[in-house]
Amino acid sequence: MRISAESERTYLQKVFAAIGFSNENSALLADTLVDADLRGISSHGIQRLAWYVNMVKEHTIEPKNEVKVLKETATSLLIDANKNMGQVACALAMHKLIEKTKKSVVSIAVIRNSNHFGTAGYWARMAVEEGLIGIANTNTRPLVVPPNATQAFLGSNAFAFTFPAEPHPFVFDGATSVVSSGKIQVLDKKNQEIPGEWAVDKERKIVKNARKAEDILATAAFTPHQKGGGVLTLGGIGEDNSNYKGLGNSLVVELLTGILAQGSISADTSVGKHDFSQFLMTIDPSFFGDLDTLRDNATSMFNRIRNLEHLPNTEIKIPGDREYKYYAENSENGVSVDDKTAEDLKRIGQELNVPVPETLS
Repeated sequence: MRISAESERTYLQKVFAAIGFSNENSALLADTLVDADLRGISSHGIQRLAWYVNMVKEHTIEPKNEVKVLKETATSLLIDANKNMGQVACALAMHKLIEKTKKSVVSIAVIRNSNHFGTAGYWARMAVEEGLIGIANTNTRPLVVPPNATQAFLGSNAFAFTFPAEPHPFVFDGATSVVSSGKIQVLDKKNQEIPGEWAVDKERKIVKNARKAEDILATAAFTPHQKGGGVLTLGGIGEDNSNYKGLGNSLVVELLTGILAQGSISADTSVGKHDFSQFLMTIDPSFFGDLDTLRDNATSMFNRIRNLEHLPNTEIKIPGDREYKYYAENSENGVSVDDKTAEDLKRIGQELNVPVPETLS
């Protein structure tokens, strides 16, 4: 079914307020999920709501806890999310970084004791909307099996990077694994098979059934009772496709987040303390040259790539093209919600006395 973005937003704000978030933070959380759905990133949209609600019930997320700035300089921040949502801490951090970077060219924030923060691209886009370069990283729960391993240890460890361009900014936003767990969740809810070589079992055999893959990921936490299996690194199943490069990418994010924040590495977020960490960075490109010229040069490069000779009935897309296209279409036609998520929305609405969004189709 489809629902309008505004009805989704209203419903989410009421749900988040009902489970203890302030009105300001409820609006922020709702916006991050609606934004993901509008951009076609349903893995990080409203289908995540039941997971968020459960984590609040389990006190993994503490919606009333205040985010704290532990250390601050003209170009840097160390923030304690204090078990609140990653979105709340990242919003504070990005607003401060943008202000700092306009004075100092480059600024960095590290966030500890955090939770899921939505899409990495949401935070990197905040910077590019101010004419800056934005970078956002996070570690996650353990889902990813390193090359030749049969146990999950790494997180999907998202990385986002933005740069000014036309007709829209360059926005790269992706996991450092083959895929995020959320995409497997969506396929499972839709009773669809996994199209690529995304996940493996305890014997490192490819898993195509999304339900089976979800069961594997549910027990992928690095514990003595771990059953084995998980999501593959970029590069896939074998070293012949350079999956060690995917391992390297994931470890870079791990170092910038869990290690630099002195928090848990991904492997340990399911054992005892549950704490994700984030790394944010903003750069002012105008220090290096005229911003309009830099934007034009980037746009020229992207257009040359888009116009390369290509296979019939295909098109070449630059990171961001697909998401901005979906944003325009879904803003007009509404966002798609799978049947399982629709059931979750109805159940949550009944529990919290929040009317469910009206359907468009």
